[in-house]
Amino acid sequence: MQRGWVVSPDYRTLIDTLALLRRELGISQRELARRIGKPPSFINKTELFERRLDVLEFIVIAEAMDRKPDQLLGALRTNLSGVIKL
Repeated sequence: MQRGWVVSPDYRTLIDTLALLRRELGISQRELARRIGKPPSFINKTELFERRLDVLEFIVIAEAMDRKPDQLLGALRTNLSGVIKL
């Protein structure tokens, strides 16, 4: 059962943006997982919305794709639908 916060439009935007960037950079799920020291299922489950990404994981993933987390977060923020509801 998926919880509402996992499938919210804003969370989907976050994960879709990271997955799109990964693909645009030509990085496979397996390679990204290797770079962050996790099994490939970690990336797969995240991109399938089966697990929630926390802020520390976001930072590690951004840096593994040679992106500054704060810049990536800023770019992501412009794509969100509005105020994130907690």
